Amino acid sequence: MLPTDANAGPPLRRRDLDPDPFRLFDAWFREAQESEGIYPEAMTLATVREDGSPAARVVLMKELDERGIVFYTNYESHKADEMGRTGKASLVFWWRSVQRQVRIEGSVEKVTPEESDEYFATRPRGSQLSAWASHQSAAIGSRRELEDRMVEYLEKFHHQDVPRPPHWGGYRVVPERWEFWQGRADRLHDRFEYLPSGNGWEIRRLAP
Repeated sequence: MLPTDANAGPPLRRRDLDPDPFRLFDAWFREAQESEGIYPEAMTLATVREDGSPAARVVLMKELDERGIVFYTNYESHKADEMGRTGKASLVFWWRSVQRQVRIEGSVEKVTPEESDEYFATRPRGSQLSAWASHQSAAIGSRRELEDRMVEYLEKFHHQDVPRPPHWGGYRVVPERWEFWQGRADRLHDRFEYLPSGNGWEIRRLAP
């Protein structure tokens, strides 16, 4: 009999998998929302620089539907430049509380201006103003420079709604590959890969 590990997760069996990875992800995410405590929507976004070197940072998932996973950022940032050049990105979710990881690879597209407007309107006013004040990824001389720009936009939009900056909006990662990982004892983890196949998905078990 194999040894057990109190910190390991439950088995992930082929027969338990949903044939649709979007539905499986949604189910896992809902469980993570209940158990993770803080930022279950946090995901590592990986891109490729012009010289071929990798770049990664943590962003927040804001929407999930059958089209893909959406996050929002500055269209003039480094990650925007990298995604614009390659049209590709990779995402990783890690939920320690349930010992689960999901990897997603796919193409990237901008969401519509209307979708970006709708989401921007729901952001706290301070976050709306900072989208105007921060030239994301650009070098700045000091913290004071950033704060002065924030004050500038506080005064500019005083007593009025803050419009969405033209350089800010959403991206959708359209999955072309999924991997669901469940932690198990002795590092004999359960891993399943979903690949496009006809009108559905081919599912394969991977060695840990």
